[in-house]
Amino acid sequence: MKKLFYLSQIVVLGLLYGVQALGQTKGAWKQTSSDGKTTMLICSDNYLMVSRYQEKEFLYTEGGVYSFTDGTLTYKSEFNSADTSKVGKTLSFKINFSGNKLLVEGLGEWQQVDDANTPAAAVYRITGRMGNDNKISPMQRGARKTLKMLTGTRFQWVAINPETKQFSGTGGGTYTIKDGKYTETIDFFSRDNNRVGASLSFDYELKDSKDWHHSGLSSAGAKIYEIWSKEQ
Repeated sequence: MKKLFYLSQIVVLGLLYGVQALGQTKGAWKQTSSDGKTTMLICSDNYLMVSRYQEKEFLYTEGGVYSFTDGTLTYKSEFNSADTSKVGKTLSFKINFSGNKLLVEGLGEWQQVDDANTPAAAVYRITGRMGNDNKISPMQRGARKTLKMLTGTRFQWVAINPETKQFSGTGGGTYTIKDGKYTETIDFFSRDNNRVGASLSFDYELKDSKDWHHSGLSSAGAKIYEIWSKEQ
C-alpha cells in the first residue's frame, strides 16, 4: 500500500509539470480520499512538495527537484518522511493530463487549487536569523537546509538533510498577504498536531525581488526575525 501511495505521488508530480508545459500554471493540487485524508501537491520553480494529512494528524511528506521533457517526468527525491530509502533516487514516469484536473490511470483525479502567479510564489531557503543578541547572522550553506515554498495560496516548509536522508520536520497550510502582513493558517504540523488550525501573522518585506524578510512571533511565542532567499 505504501509503495502504491508513493508511486501515485510521483506520477502526479509529473502531471503538474505536463500541464505547465502546455502553458498552464504551477501551483497547488489536491486529492481527497473517501476516508477523509487530504493529499496536497504544491509546486514552484523546479521544486515540489507532496503532503498527506487528515484532521489534527500529519501523515506523510516528500519532495525534491524535477524536470519534464517529451511527456516524461524525471524526479529526484530530497526528502521522504515515510521511507528514507527513496531519498536520492531518480525516477521517471510517463504522464497524461486533462485541463485543470490531473489524471492518473487507476490512481484517481487531482483538482487544481491555485496557481503560482504571484510575486511571493517561489522556493525559499532560510539564509539569516536573529540571535539572542538581536543581531541578524547569516547562515552558512550546507547539506542541512530549511526550505519554504509558496504558491498562490498555499505554503509548506521542511527541514531536511538530503545527504544524510534526515527529515527533521514540516508544516503547511494556507496563507494570505495584505498591507505588509503575511498570515499563515496551519493545516498540518509534523511536530505538534495541536498547532493545526492556528493562524499566525508576521510583518514581511520582499527585498530586491529575492529576499523575504520575516518577523513576528513563532508558533511557540518566541520573537523571530528571519531572512529567506529564493533558491532560483
